[in-house]
Amino acid sequence: MGDLQDFKVLIIDDEPEQLKLAKRSFSWAKAKIFTAASGAEGLQKLYTHRPDLIILDLVMPEMDGLEVCRRIRHLTKTPIIILTALVNDTEMIRSLKSGADDYITKPFNPFVLISRAEALVRRSTSTDKSTKQDVYSDSYLTIEQDRPRLLVEGKAFDLTTKEYHLLLHLVQNANRAVTFQSILEHVWGWEYWNHTEFVHVYISRLRQKLEQDPKHPRYLISERGLGYRFERQDAT
Repeated sequence: MGDLQDFKVLIIDDEPEQLKLAKRSFSWAKAKIFTAASGAEGLQKLYTHRPDLIILDLVMPEMDGLEVCRRIRHLTKTPIIILTALVNDTEMIRSLKSGADDYITKPFNPFVLISRAEALVRRSTSTDKSTKQDVYSDSYLTIEQDRPRLLVEGKAFDLTTKEYHLLLHLVQNANRAVTFQSILEHVWGWEYWNHTEFVHVYISRLRQKLEQDPKHPRYLISERGLGYRFERQDAT
């Protein structure tokens, strides 16, 4: 457990015992920890401390976790892990659509939490040199190589780390179907092999940003029952 050493982690949870357990978990990983017992306090500490990772509960008074997640995502691309007692796919999908990067249910295994956190941090801070040759550009869409951003007819759209890695993986395999298993392994990690709903949600988010008509996509094409395909439009 060395990937989180000296990284700043903000934990937002109104349950004292769960907050204590999550804090202890990240203490083992030698992270710098900040805590908040409400959504409003969490947003305040986001401004103050600029964390590298955010752990967020869903069920909180006054401002729930989904609203906090949406507000955070409007401000920053910092990775967000939802840590909640709500065990159902509907809440997971709502969380991902609100901008979360991962979803872990309580009671949680501290080693699983740290492992997932380390994986997120690695992907958010790494620069994969092999992706530089896969920059894509046509008269409508440009995918930049040095930062997670799109240009759509010259207008810039920021991407989260996960959105960026997913798009690059599809571009690397342009014009051919990429299976759900391949996407999950390369973008989230092998332990997510059966979480296809993550892929669907992130593809939907990308389509909203880069497709002229998200309901009739030209770039991100569904391969029914198999996965997705990035279709080049640059006549190469």
